[in-house]
Amino acid sequence: MAAIRKRIWSALGPGLVTGAADDDPSGIATYSQAGAQFGYTLAWTMFLTLPFMAAIQIISACIGWGTREGLATNIGKRFPRSVLYCIVALLVAANTINIAADLAAMGEVLNLVIGGYAFVYALAFGAFCVVAEIFIPYHRYAGYLKLATFILFVYVATAFTVHMPWGEVLAATFLPHLSLDRDMLLTLVAVFGTTISPYLFFWQANQEVEESRLSHRYRHRAQTSSEDYFTHISVDTCTGMIASNVVAFFIIITTAATLHANGITNIQTASQAAEALRPLAGDLTFFLFAGGIIGTGMLAVPVLAGSAAYAVAETFGFHGSLELPVSRALGFYALISAATFVGAALAVTRIDPIAMLFWSAVINGVVAVPIMVAMMLVVANGKHLGPLAIPAWLRGLGWAAAALMALAVAALVWSSL
Repeated sequence: MAAIRKRIWSALGPGLVTGAADDDPSGIATYSQAGAQFGYTLAWTMFLTLPFMAAIQIISACIGWGTREGLATNIGKRFPRSVLYCIVALLVAANTINIAADLAAMGEVLNLVIGGYAFVYALAFGAFCVVAEIFIPYHRYAGYLKLATFILFVYVATAFTVHMPWGEVLAATFLPHLSLDRDMLLTLVAVFGTTISPYLFFWQANQEVEESRLSHRYRHRAQTSSEDYFTHISVDTCTGMIASNVVAFFIIITTAATLHANGITNIQTASQAAEALRPLAGDLTFFLFAGGIIGTGMLAVPVLAGSAAYAVAETFGFHGSLELPVSRALGFYALISAATFVGAALAVTRIDPIAMLFWSAVINGVVAVPIMVAMMLVVANGKHLGPLAIPAWLRGLGWAAAALMALAVAALVWSSL
């Protein structure tokens, strides 16, 4: 039994961590707002996005493993530098705002639990994440990130601490309703942008690069580094994406069953959602929800900062790897530190954290479209991916994912005119 658990654990890696990082405090706020404002109406989105989300993440992982180069490097080889600069600039801007929103939410939640100063907690969380990324080598840090993914399941537990009308939930999930109301379309784009986020593409591609390098360093892994690895990537990634979307589904229905059912329809931060749950669902629900926000933030902030640093380092030719010591990748770690501390600085300013939370999700939804199109063009000719050439059915799902995101953004623009 122990041997089976060890095999399962070793089979999971970048895909599981990437999926877990998708449910960051910004995502929790977006899903909470969806549940509070529209009840169970948008629960179906978690099942709609799952195959597209898994497909695009498998493709990004295959790019990283097959080429042993990150996504930015691959895009830079096949497109003009101006296109790469634009994509990376949008990614860095969206990630920095996302980091700010996440740290602000974590600080606010800890303030709700123990009192004190939220901005001090936000800075402390940011500093801890930077120190961990700088001083813990990747092969150990990846294990810590995998362990941190278990915090997600507090949101599944939370749903069972409140009264849940499962008949209504199932009806709304499998008989979806969608209107062209601008508020619903805006929330839909935010949900899609939170679920299918650009930083996840860059992060997983680069983690597969790290894994590929380690497999060449440790010879006992070399036997599974080619033909079998597509299956490994697929299982790992699908597991992470399923976990991510199941958790998001439970966040939506929990806030729908409590907040929406009691007339609270305007929840715009994760901490506000936790605070609103307390008088309606009790202390246990509050503490589970609040603890999840802090735990997922500790997982997501390093992913956000790391993905931005990988992209910028590749664009400008820095050495970039979490496995390298500081002395050999000073510029890379400086980028991680800068992204985190700029985000932390934004978190303690008077900039509206509500706006940062929601609009970071909307920005991610808009930015995802050109990045996904660029990725699909990169794998259009899969010869450079070697044994991990992308199957035609997976490329079809990847293009469908890009089309889905483009359609959601187009609908939002149309409704705003």
